[in-house]
Amino acid sequence: MFNALVLDNSDGFSASVQSVDESRLPPGDVTVAVAYSTLNYKDGLAITNKGPVVRHWPMVAGIDGAGRVIESSHPAWKVGDAFVHNGWGVGETHWGCLAEKARLKGDWLVRLPQAFTARQAMAIGTAGYTAMLCVLALEDHGVKPDAGEVLVTGATGGVGSVAVALLGKLGYTVVAATGKASEEAYLKSLGASAVMDRAALAQAGKPFQKERWAAVVDAVGSHTLANALAQTRYGGVVAACGLAQGMDLPTTVMPFILRGVTLAGVDSVMAPLAKRQRAWDRLARDLDLNLLESIIEEVPLQAAIAKAQQLMDGQVRGRVLVRIAL
Repeated sequence: MFNALVLDNSDGFSASVQSVDESRLPPGDVTVAVAYSTLNYKDGLAITNKGPVVRHWPMVAGIDGAGRVIESSHPAWKVGDAFVHNGWGVGETHWGCLAEKARLKGDWLVRLPQAFTARQAMAIGTAGYTAMLCVLALEDHGVKPDAGEVLVTGATGGVGSVAVALLGKLGYTVVAATGKASEEAYLKSLGASAVMDRAALAQAGKPFQKERWAAVVDAVGSHTLANALAQTRYGGVVAACGLAQGMDLPTTVMPFILRGVTLAGVDSVMAPLAKRQRAWDRLARDLDLNLLESIIEEVPLQAAIAKAQQLMDGQVRGRVLVRIAL
């Protein structure tokens, strides 16, 4: 038996931490003991039933996990190996990692970088790994630290907080957009040069606006992304990875055909192993672990449901780390 955060809809929706028999674990070639997990935005949607995230019921929540392998028939993984897991439909179509044990596919796992403990890896989680993918997208499109201002939207969230920390350490001039004026000191401590009110981006705007941003990391979507595109400088790049404001994109082709702006989509769920490993290797090199500690709020598994509700209510900043082991 093991404890897990189980989502069910057999008699109306429910979310509860309960004891589960190991015989119910799904197919997979690696069984793991999960030391830490985390709460991402998608986890929040699933646990509070505010979005159609879960595709099979009942479901164990948790798209992220870190710990050690306890059984394996996969050639790349042996008992005792330390792993990180992000995405791959876990917590949506396959039982997830907000549980003491999980059975996964070895091809989904990334080796835990020696620079990180399991706790630190989950403090980063999918949100931080996605932020790194966004930074890599900017770099791959030639955006240098001296290029000009880089906008980060949703800056107090998990993706935004890590993106600000990474870009600040790499020498970029970061402008953090947030609706939480009280968090200006927090964002500047992470590396933001300036903080702006997200309201300036959140409403419908002109399809073509004054050039400002050399690049953008956007986790918000909708009008915020449309305005960011309209304000991006000639040849700039916008890395889009989220939809906190909405999945719509009310814009025109003008930024793309008149300024040569690139809209780079960033997917963390199905990213190939080589891209994942590159992102984790760069996180090990470029993320200040002292700053990471300032982003974390740690809760036990039993508190994850209440914390997920707070996350969806906009009452959480940074990263929520979930301690699985009692």
